[in-house]
Amino acid sequence: MRIIRFFDKLEDKVRGWFSHRPLRYGLVGGVGIVLFWRGVWHTTDYLSMLISESQFGQSSIDLGAGPWWDGPFSLLLGAVLLLITGLFVSNFIGNEIIISGLRGEKKLTEKTEAEVRTETGAIAEIMEEVKKVAKKLEEIEKKLAERK
Repeated sequence: MRIIRFFDKLEDKVRGWFSHRPLRYGLVGGVGIVLFWRGVWHTTDYLSMLISESQFGQSSIDLGAGPWWDGPFSLLLGAVLLLITGLFVSNFIGNEIIISGLRGEKKLTEKTEAEVRTETGAIAEIMEEVKKVAKKLEEIEKKLAERK
């Protein structure tokens, strides 16, 4: 529990620091994603090569002279970068899915056409109300500016 709390606080500090440096945040996040997927790719190729060699005596995959740990190391390093920057879950799952899960909503594929149309209509109505409120606020600001 203490370890989880430590890494949670570390993630908060790192995200706070990066939030004021968006270009660096994007660069580190991009490198983390590329390293993660490179590790997945190389590890899968290596495992495929091992299986192919054990079953058929040869492999059609040429990994070059790279060490066996190259893929798992990239995978681990990419995962650590994504976890420490708080991008792991949001990158692979997405914020909308997380939020809809917390709300207990159905997946879009499970909703009927009528439900989707109802939600779309409700959003349009809300947008209209927001526009009306914004217009009234502008009118009030103009009146206040005229009084000064």
